[in-house]
Amino acid sequence: MTVSPTPLSSPSPVPRAPLTVCIHLDALKANFQNIRQFVPPSTKILPIIKADAYGHGAVPVAQTLAPLGIFGFGVASVPEGIRLREHHIHTPILIMGPLLRDHIPDIIHYQLTPVISHHDIFQQLLVQLPSDTQAFPFHLKIDTGLHRLGFEAKEAFALITSLSSTPAVSLQGLLTHFADADNPDPSLTNQQLQQFQACIQQIQEQGIRVPLFHMANSAGILFHPTSHLGMVRPGIMLYGYAPGHDIQSPPIQLQPVMQAKTYIAHLRSLEPGEVVGYNALFRTRRLSQIAVLPVGYTHGFPRHLTGTGHVLIQGTPAPIIGKICMDMMMVDVTDIRNPTIGEEVVLLGKQGEKEITAQDYAGWLKTISYEILCGIGGKANRTYLPAD
Repeated sequence: MTVSPTPLSSPSPVPRAPLTVCIHLDALKANFQNIRQFVPPSTKILPIIKADAYGHGAVPVAQTLAPLGIFGFGVASVPEGIRLREHHIHTPILIMGPLLRDHIPDIIHYQLTPVISHHDIFQQLLVQLPSDTQAFPFHLKIDTGLHRLGFEAKEAFALITSLSSTPAVSLQGLLTHFADADNPDPSLTNQQLQQFQACIQQIQEQGIRVPLFHMANSAGILFHPTSHLGMVRPGIMLYGYAPGHDIQSPPIQLQPVMQAKTYIAHLRSLEPGEVVGYNALFRTRRLSQIAVLPVGYTHGFPRHLTGTGHVLIQGTPAPIIGKICMDMMMVDVTDIRNPTIGEEVVLLGKQGEKEITAQDYAGWLKTISYEILCGIGGKANRTYLPAD
């Protein structure tokens, strides 16, 4: 027996998404402009928009920042770079993450700039470039202490001194990456600075010209001005947050760019002593009203928020109770005046005089704001408020 769907007499409205993330492009632009004023006028800026711009949407972020005098963009992978090219982003795009030989054809085709961290990848680039290629740009990474990617200084220097015989490529930048620049104890950061400055001095003493030296991430920009050099690479601060847990008042004004909202999907009243959620983790201690929200850990809100986090309803904190489910969570709205089904709930951002930030979530979950933004923003129906 075949069952046919019942035809609708009129089109149904678009269903309301459980999670809506609003990206304030005016705040993004303001953050960039504040960074521009904070670093020396001669220092170039490479916005880092890997991980889909930390969950904010790489293409709209790039389209907003591209006209503002940036040098280019930094991404983690070749597919991220290709996506920007396909959306007509024509600035330099640095591929900051690890590379394989299979990535080289796309790097060449899409005119991406590889950050070379291993001799084998450099050799593959030379082999795969067309024979008539002149001065294909690349950057070289030196490991000064993070021990993730990069050449040892001696290896890098040997490669750099050999470049006069390889006209197919052009070294456009030398870089390293901080391991601990947000730590109030600057010991490791100072060691990395000294090592990188020694590399720069050695290269310059040999009369070798490298257009750009760069090492400053967001923490370097904020707390280590001697690391600004020829270019800085802001990441988390573009999106409104200072790196680290204990930085309450960064030396630059930053505005959170992301706001996340849902709505009350269901309300129920419970007697004292009744269970809420899986495994009887929570029991009511009074006559209680509970709201069910249509978001859960699949939307980037981990189960560890249970009993620690809250949401905002009518500008009032409503505690998260019971275990967070895959696509639902429960909050206590007993102290909220006349909550209604469909009413706005703010998960991240301001409502009235109150605000929940990614840094708040990071504190509740013992993690970092980066992880929060990527987790929420990557799972949402994003809307964009344009910059002026």
